[in-house]
Amino acid sequence: MHSPPPQAFDGKSFVRTLTTSPGVYRYFDADGDLLYVGKAGNLKKRVGSYFLKPRMEPRIAAMVAQIARVDITVTRTEGEALLLESQLIKSLKPRYNILLRDDKSYPYIYLSGGEDYPRLAFHRGARNLPGRYFGPYPSTFAVRESLNLMQKLFKVRQCEDSYFKNRSRPCLQHQIGRCTAPCVKLITTEDYRSDVRHAEMFLDGRSSVVIDELAGEMDNASKALEFERAAALRDQVAALRKLQAEHHVQGASADMDVLACRIEAGMACISVLFFRNGISLGTRDFFPRLPLDADPVDVLAQFIAQYYLDRPVPRELILGEVLPDQQILAEVLAQQSGHAVELKSSVRGERARFLQMAERNAQASLTARLASRQTLGARFDDLQKLLELDELPRRIECFDISHTQGELTVASCVVFGPEGPEKSHYRRFNINGITPGDDYAAMHQALVRRFRKVAEGEGASPDVLLIDGGSGQVAQALDVLRELGVNGIHVVGVAKGPGRRAGEETLILADSGRNLHPGPASPALHLVAAVRDEAHRFAISGHRKRREKARERSVLEDVPGIGARRRSALLKAFGGLAGVEAAGVEELMQVKGIDRGLAERIYAVLHG
Repeated sequence: MHSPPPQAFDGKSFVRTLTTSPGVYRYFDADGDLLYVGKAGNLKKRVGSYFLKPRMEPRIAAMVAQIARVDITVTRTEGEALLLESQLIKSLKPRYNILLRDDKSYPYIYLSGGEDYPRLAFHRGARNLPGRYFGPYPSTFAVRESLNLMQKLFKVRQCEDSYFKNRSRPCLQHQIGRCTAPCVKLITTEDYRSDVRHAEMFLDGRSSVVIDELAGEMDNASKALEFERAAALRDQVAALRKLQAEHHVQGASADMDVLACRIEAGMACISVLFFRNGISLGTRDFFPRLPLDADPVDVLAQFIAQYYLDRPVPRELILGEVLPDQQILAEVLAQQSGHAVELKSSVRGERARFLQMAERNAQASLTARLASRQTLGARFDDLQKLLELDELPRRIECFDISHTQGELTVASCVVFGPEGPEKSHYRRFNINGITPGDDYAAMHQALVRRFRKVAEGEGASPDVLLIDGGSGQVAQALDVLRELGVNGIHVVGVAKGPGRRAGEETLILADSGRNLHPGPASPALHLVAAVRDEAHRFAISGHRKRREKARERSVLEDVPGIGARRRSALLKAFGGLAGVEAAGVEELMQVKGIDRGLAERIYAVLHG
C-alpha cells in the first residue's frame, strides 16, 4: 500500500496560535531543510503576512509553497530577535536569506606581550596570544602598509622570535635604519620600551600626543647638548607630522565606516570605507548571496547585522539607505560593542563626499565582477545544468526584432561566449518585403539569412539559440532550422514574466516543449537576461540608425539637384540632418558643389 501524501502546511491555522510578542521564525521544507529565518516585532502579524495575503510576489509565493513546518522562538525585545536572527543566518545559511559570504578572518597588527623586546607582526586568526591586537584592518595590504610605516617611525622589531634569539650581529633592517637592533643589545630595554609605548599610542590614534612627547624630548636633548639624539628626534617628529597630514582625512571621525550598496543582474556589492583614529584604512568590497530579489535596504540591514556581529563596531556608520529598523540595529550594536553607535543616512559636507565615494566604488566593483570571467564561467556552468546539455555551451546567439509601428524593421543577432560578448560576430538584418508589424515574418527572414550560410557549410553554428519571444517565435526558429536542415542547436524562447519584471522570465525549451522558471537567483537566467538585453539594445540602436538615415534621405531627396554625392557631403559637413536644417544659405554655400540657387532651394524645402 502507498502511504498517503503528506498534508500541506495550514499556515492560516498556524498563525491563529501565534503570540504578538517579538521573536524569530524559521521556515522548513518537507525534508527538514531550512528555507528562511526572519525576525519580527510582532510574530503574529509578521508570519501572518506570508499566509494571509490574497496575492504575493511570485518569488515569495515560490518559497511559501515549500513550507512544511514553522519553528518560533520568542524573545524579550525586538533587539534580541535581530541578534538571534543574525546568528542563525550566519550559522545555518538558510536558502532564501541574504548571506554574507565572508569566510576570511580579518587581519590585525599584533604587539607581543611578556617580553623585554616586544615585536610587531601581522596576525590573522584567533586572538589568544599575550599582548595587544590593533584592528581589524580591511585588507592585508592595509596591515603591511601600516607595519612598514611603524618600521620607519619607531623602529620596533618585526622579526620572528626564532630569528631574533639567534642573531650575533645586526641584520639588514638595522643597517637601513628600520630597527634599533635589540637582538644584539644596541638599545637599552628602557629606550626600546619607550619606542614600543609610542608605537602603541600611535596605533591607538594618539599621534598628536606622541608628537608632543617627542618634541619635548628633542628640546631636552638639545639643552643637554645631545645634538645627535636631538637631530634624530627632530627627523622623527617631522616624519610623524608629514604622515599625519597625509593620512588624516578631514571630516572623518575617530572611528567611522561608510557603507553603500548597489544591485544589478541578481548580484549585490557593498563597498565599505574604513576610518580608524581619523585615518583612512582603505576600502573593502563584499558580494553577499542574494537568493531573493532583494533591494539595497534589505541587503544593507542584513549585512550590518551579520558583519558587525562578532567584530569591533565603530562609533559611526554612514549609510546610503535609510533602514527600517535603524534605531533597533544601533541599540543592538551598542550593546555588543559597549559604546554608543550611531547609524546616519542623511549627511552633509565631507561625510556626504565619503558616501558618494563609497557609492562609486560599489558600482565600479559590481560592474567589474559582473564582467569577470569567474562570474561568466559560473553562469555558463549553470546554464548547462539548467538546459541539461551534454557539454558547456561555447557559443550563444540571440535574435531580437525592433521597429516603429511596423516600419523600418531591424533584426539583431548578438553572440556570447565564455569570455563574454563577441562583438565582432554581431549582425543586423534590415527586414524588407513583409507586412508591417509582422514580427513572426521578420524573425523568419532574419533566421533564414543567418542560418542559410550555416547550411552551406560557412560560419560557426551556435550551441544555444535564444529567441526573444514566446512559443510563436520559437516555432519560427524551428521551422527555419528544419527547412535548412540545420541540426544540433538548442532553441530556447525567452518570454517576459508577469508585469515584465526582471528575474521572472519563462524559458521555453523547443525540444521538449517544457517551460522553465529559474527565478531571480538563477545564474543561468542572469546570463540569458544579459544576452537578451544586449540583443534588444543592438536591435534598437540599429533601428534608430535606419530611421535617421531614412529621414535624412527622404527629406533631402525632395530637393531638385541633390544627388547621392551632394547629399552625403551636406550630411558630413553639418553632422547630420539637424545640422543642415540649422544652417543658413551662406553656410550651405560653403559645401563643395552647392551654389546660391541650390542652397536657397535646400533652405526652402527644409523650412517649408
